[in-house]
Amino acid sequence: MENDKDKDGFNILRKIHKKPHYSQRDIANDLGLSLGKINYCLKELKKKGLIKINNFKKNKKKINYIYLLTPKGIAFKTKTTVNFMKLKMKEYDELKKEIKTDKKNLSN
Repeated sequence: MENDKDKDGFNILRKIHKKPHYSQRDIANDLGLSLGKINYCLKELKKKGLIKINNFKKNKKKINYIYLLTPKGIAFKTKTTVNFMKLKMKEYDELKKEIKTDKKNLSN
């Protein structure tokens, strides 16, 4: 992920994928982000075509939305997850080599 904005967007996509009925407030609480930031990120994700936002206008509360990942959003989430896992595996391999080298140096 390139920056914190991308990371936040990715985390929001993950949350939406698991719980599309979650309110913006629920998402903000779960991710530890402000409600304003969630609102901004959702609008950006929609602009990018990664999510659809369905509004239930006939609802008396007029606050119920469902956030759905588009096929493009699912592909983006999957690709980002794979890239993240590759990065973590690379870091793991590097740490493993470092530990092995340290052990070798300690025994000499």
